[in-house]
Amino acid sequence: MEDIKKEDKYNRAKERVNDIKKFYTVLMGGIFTIILTAVINYVTNEWRYPWFLWVVLGISIKTIFRAMKLFGYDFFFGKNWEKRKIDELMKDDTKNNRWN
Repeated sequence: MEDIKKEDKYNRAKERVNDIKKFYTVLMGGIFTIILTAVINYVTNEWRYPWFLWVVLGISIKTIFRAMKLFGYDFFFGKNWEKRKIDELMKDDTKNNRWN
């Protein structure tokens, strides 16, 4: 029984490390893409129209959401939101006896 728990913990930790590794790989790819598009933008029109900033915006938004998901920053309806809301409503119910 104890070996199964350790194995489960190991597998979860290994999966988490792989997810973090993927995140940093995608981050490095995004940085490379931004640099490449900036160079292309400069070569083609010498910053008259910096269209590569649209690429920066898209990659930045994607990276922010991926980081929030990976590192657990759910600002809106996160993992604990439902439990906290139920607890809050139950406390309200006992104070005000509303649900009768």
